[in-house]
Amino acid sequence: MSAAVHRFEESIAGRLYLIEVTAVSKDRWRACIVRVPGVPTALMPFYGPTPGEAARHLSDWLTRAHARAANPTGPV
Repeated sequence: MSAAVHRFEESIAGRLYLIEVTAVSKDRWRACIVRVPGVPTALMPFYGPTPGEAARHLSDWLTRAHARAANPTGPV
């Protein structure tokens, strides 16, 4: 297992997010939002078989969360 950390910057709803992805086992990666590199926030992690997939799961969730916050009474 690699100790590599993958970092992705995503702009979602006008905000810039830094997503860090680390390996937790073979073919399993964990993505977390970070404020300072290496220090994750309290948001639950998202997992995927590749770094890009784990980051995409987190990015997709953030996009849906922002859409829901912008339109709390309508479907997302």
